Amino acid sequence: MKITILDDYQNAVQELKCFDLLQNQNVEILNSTEKDINVLADTLKNTVILVLIRERTEITAELLNKLPNLKLISQTGKISNHLDLNACTNHKVAVAEGVGSPIAPAELAWALLMNTVRQIPQAIEGMKQGKWQTTIGSTVYGKTIGIWGYGKIGQRMAQYAKAFGANVLVWGSEISRNKAVEDGFEAANSKDFFFKNADIITLHLRLNENTLGIVTASDLASMKENAVLVNAARAELIEPNALLNTLKKRKNIYAGIDVYENEPIYDSQFELLKMPNVICTPHLGYVEKEGYELYFRKAFENVMNYINGNPTNIANAEILDKP
Repeated sequence: MKITILDDYQNAVQELKCFDLLQNQNVEILNSTEKDINVLADTLKNTVILVLIRERTEITAELLNKLPNLKLISQTGKISNHLDLNACTNHKVAVAEGVGSPIAPAELAWALLMNTVRQIPQAIEGMKQGKWQTTIGSTVYGKTIGIWGYGKIGQRMAQYAKAFGANVLVWGSEISRNKAVEDGFEAANSKDFFFKNADIITLHLRLNENTLGIVTASDLASMKENAVLVNAARAELIEPNALLNTLKKRKNIYAGIDVYENEPIYDSQFELLKMPNVICTPHLGYVEKEGYELYFRKAFENVMNYINGNPTNIANAEILDKP
C-alpha cells in the first residue's frame, strides 16, 4: 500500500521521531510542489494514502478524477479551503483530520511583528553591507495593537501585547469582541474605527467564503501614519493587489508578511521582497519542530489506524460504510 507525503520542502519529515510510526511501510516523500495537475496525477497514480502538509497542495475534484487508487487523505492540521471534502466523499476517498496548535503560529506572528516594528532585518542587512545603524525602529510599548480575530492565536497575541505594555483593540465577530471585553481588552465599535486607531494591525482569521478579501484597499488606505500590518494568517484575507498597491503609494506604512497567494516563492525579484518597508518570511507560522512532531504524529497515527482496519478522525465517515 503506497503512502505518499507531499510538499516536504525541507526534507524534514523523515528526521522526525514520529516518522518511526511508518516503519516498514512503502513511503515516498516528495520535496517540491507540482502545480501541473497532470504531472502531479501521474506521480500519484499508484498512491493509496496521501499525507498532506497543511495546505500546500490543493485537492480538487479534477485531481481526484485522475487518482482512482487513492483511498485515504491524512491531513496535518485541520481541513481548510485547500481540500474539497464533498469531492473526496463523491470519489470515496476518506479524509482524516489532524490536530492544530496556536503556539507556533502565535509566536511567529509576534516575532514578525517585533521585527517589523523595530526594523531588525533591515539593520542586519545593513551591517552585512558594512553599514552601521541604518534604521530607527519603534517600540511596542504604549502603542495600540489591533487584533482582527480573537480565537486561540488572537488571544495569545493579546497576552503578548499586554506583557509588552501595549494597548489591545480587537475587531471581529460579536462573539470575539465580547470575549475580548471579558478578558479586559477593548473592542472596536466598527471596522473603520479599528483601522484608523490601531498602530499595529495583525490578522488572525480563518479563510472561508465570508473572509475572502475581507481586508479592502480602503481599509488599508485608512491606516495611520507609520502603521504596521502583520499577516501570518492567510494572504487571501486581503483583497487582491490591495496590499501591494497600498505599499507602493504609501511609503510611511510597514508590513510583515508570512503568507502569499502563490507558494512557494523562489523568485528573488518578487515585489514585496524588494520593498524596504516590508519584511517577508517564507510561511514559517507552523514550521517548527515541536509543532511538526504534533501534527505528523497524529497524521501518521491516522494512517496506521486506517491500514489496520480501525480508521480514526475521518471527516467524511459516511463513506466507510459504502462498498
